[in-house]
Amino acid sequence: MRCMIGETTRNKHERPRSETTVVVAMSGGVDSSVAAALLTEQGYRCIGVMMRLWAEKADGEGSGNKCCDEESVEDARRVADQLGMPFYLINVERPFKEKVVDLFIEGYSSGLTPNPCLSCNRHIRFDYLLNYARRLGADFLATGHYARLRRQPDGSIQLLRGVDVHKDQSYVLSVLGQAELTDLLFPVGEFAKEDVRRMAAARGLPIHSKHDSMDLCFVIDDDYRRFLSDWAADAMEAGEIVDIEGNVLGEHEGLPHYTVGQRRGLGLSGTAAPMYVVELAHNRNQLIVGPAEALERSELAAIDVNWISGRPVSAGSRVSCQIRYSGQPLDCRVFPQQDGNVRVEFEKPARGVGPGQGAVFYDGSRCLGGGLIDRVDSGGDPASSAGTPAHRVSVN
Repeated sequence: MRCMIGETTRNKHERPRSETTVVVAMSGGVDSSVAAALLTEQGYRCIGVMMRLWAEKADGEGSGNKCCDEESVEDARRVADQLGMPFYLINVERPFKEKVVDLFIEGYSSGLTPNPCLSCNRHIRFDYLLNYARRLGADFLATGHYARLRRQPDGSIQLLRGVDVHKDQSYVLSVLGQAELTDLLFPVGEFAKEDVRRMAAARGLPIHSKHDSMDLCFVIDDDYRRFLSDWAADAMEAGEIVDIEGNVLGEHEGLPHYTVGQRRGLGLSGTAAPMYVVELAHNRNQLIVGPAEALERSELAAIDVNWISGRPVSAGSRVSCQIRYSGQPLDCRVFPQQDGNVRVEFEKPARGVGPGQGAVFYDGSRCLGGGLIDRVDSGGDPASSAGTPAHRVSVN
């Protein structure tokens, strides 16, 4: 059974593994399969659980979500059977639609560029599924994320980047706090991806060569612009494309079709220099473009900030900030505000800072937490309103 109220994290980890139950979040992929294999070999009592998530339905039947299509379900079931684990498939379509897909649509409709993986981890995987595991009486929930946990002498837990820097997923785990980390395990975070594949092959797991899924799982054809045209048609109003001086250069097809930093697909020709999307001016339905240097921003403000330790860092702390899932960490100073938000000053101007994306803070390999980019400085561009708050989308 799950640890009783009053049992410390240390005692929980010191109990015999044969008396410790772990729910393993299964996806039918190599990472979660190897995580399950490692835990069963270590003597834990494991239960495989897979979530059926919402997706567009091409034929009106079944779920088209690539994370839980019929092939993936069968792969996960086969791995669980091979490892001698019970396996359950639970329906999470409704909360996933409400807390992930609807927020994705609302964000793009409001001129933001949301990251649905952050919403999924906040509301589904480490809320809905974690609580499901707790109701089963499990001590831990394990996933195949490439991240590491470091337990401190005082019982607190730090979140670290995965050993494989190319697969590190701490960025999308920045929404977690101590209450969640206490009950989590990331078994593959200590390994490189290729090592994980070799471990799967050595154990005869049928998914060792399966490709990773890199696209939006709920979009059946991987075309998010087509998806938004279908599901957010009211937001697809054509409008002006203007440069940073306010000159009209053309017409856009609806702001949700574009993201900050985008160069291709603007339909512009004859400009003196390549043009990039600098801002989505939602209040004016204008797409503001400019040369590459116009993308540079020296500050941002982040809202809905989560500090993994439970406490904000000191004002002026020098840390690094990652503004995209695959982005490089940027040196900066952070200034927590009394309202819980954070102001970030970059040591060197950052390019492509998009409201709605995550701003995640690090001290070396340690993830400190993060929030959602709400606004960036205007860079002195008279046509830009980037210095004003973006339209906020609820994350509750």
